[in-house]
Amino acid sequence: MWHRIQILLLYCIASEVSVAKHLESRRNFPEGLYSVKESGSAKWNRMKRSLHQGSSCRIRGCCTGRDDECSFTIVSRAAVCYCDQFCTSGSPGPVDCCTDYWEVCGRPAGPRRAEQPWLPPAGGCYKDGRYYGEGTIIKDNCNSCKCFNSLWKCSTDVCLVRQDLIQHINSGDFGWKADNYSQFWGMTVEEGFKKRLGTFPPSHSLLNMREVPGKSLPEEKFPAIFSAIYEWPEWIHDPLDQRNCGASWAFSTASVAADRIAIHSKGQITDNLSAQNLISCDTRNQHGCNGGSIDGAWRYLKTHGVVSYACYPSFWNKHLGPSAENQCYVSNEYGKNHTNGPCPNAFEKSNRLYRCASHYRVSSKETDIMKEIKDRGPVQAIMKVYEDFFLYKEGIYQHSQKAGSKWKTHSVKLLGWGALPDKNGQKQKFWIAANSWGKSWGENGYFRILRGQNECDIEKLILATLGQP
Repeated sequence: MWHRIQILLLYCIASEVSVAKHLESRRNFPEGLYSVKESGSAKWNRMKRSLHQGSSCRIRGCCTGRDDECSFTIVSRAAVCYCDQFCTSGSPGPVDCCTDYWEVCGRPAGPRRAEQPWLPPAGGCYKDGRYYGEGTIIKDNCNSCKCFNSLWKCSTDVCLVRQDLIQHINSGDFGWKADNYSQFWGMTVEEGFKKRLGTFPPSHSLLNMREVPGKSLPEEKFPAIFSAIYEWPEWIHDPLDQRNCGASWAFSTASVAADRIAIHSKGQITDNLSAQNLISCDTRNQHGCNGGSIDGAWRYLKTHGVVSYACYPSFWNKHLGPSAENQCYVSNEYGKNHTNGPCPNAFEKSNRLYRCASHYRVSSKETDIMKEIKDRGPVQAIMKVYEDFFLYKEGIYQHSQKAGSKWKTHSVKLLGWGALPDKNGQKQKFWIAANSWGKSWGENGYFRILRGQNECDIEKLILATLGQP
């Protein structure tokens, strides 16, 4: 007897599941739900739902559009009803709307949707086909919009990622292509300048620094294409990502110093140097992620030295705490070659300090810069950055006038040069440079920029070091 009761119970449960699945599948065929020429089974399912007098939508809430999750399961009736706008009314009564849908969700029962469209609620705003209630605040790229009196009231900041500027560049004859970078989406131009650059304009003393005389060789004496990456493989360090830390002053200095030390030591020292060591510890007239000077960074490298990137990685590395940006994790004494304590990254055992010789200014003449790179390795350059530079994807960069006249200073690493014919067959000369915005930006973290025309002041101030002291 007990065995028969168990079988009967299992049969009832299976029947309820089957009916529920059947009702759910019918939402994919609205016309079948609205039709009065339904099968006997469909009529019975509809009657079962219409018989339920409950407060489904009052409990579940109302949903806009079609939302299959916006449903209420009536277990006792083996039925599923909905509280979204896709549910409808048809003769002779409710089809898949919950019984209290019209009362709670403010939609009166009436003819089918095909005969009388659903009226939007009074007040509120629409955007991209979606309804937002009065007072709703949404983010539109770098601007905020509020629904007020059924109209959107939006802020008018200039966004770093502008589709019109991207289209203008890509449809024009600028020699380079632009792209939409998700890392810059939602940022204003001013935020981009503040968070993604960070090199102070050169001081008067730096601008008055005497240039090392060049030998003024003719351009024909140089190879048409040169890259330090191929000249010194394994000794040139890849671009890092400064993220939203305005400290290109530290990243460019550490990268050029690391390359030069590797070349000067003939590969005996190949460690990358820690930009974070400079950001957190070089605090004399420096402002960390809020900007700094490259001459101050070079002085710190000479007097104090920094550890390797492996020893002291960037503060967003999982091995460091969230407050690491504002705390110096290493200490040292003058003349010592190791720090007074272990590495901030516990997985790295070597706490060796690396120092470099005094920095010097390279002649601004194009061929003198080329000779310096070819003989001794990458150099550091300060450049003007306009808003269109953030969008650079590939090609030979030059400033687009549509991008406006606002600019801030940035420092990068120059490591080579080349030339390519443009569409008119004219030779287009360029520098090869490494940025500090990660490898997803530009040409795998690098960019090319016009050479010989001081584009964006790229040739105005060039610094280097001889490597180790």
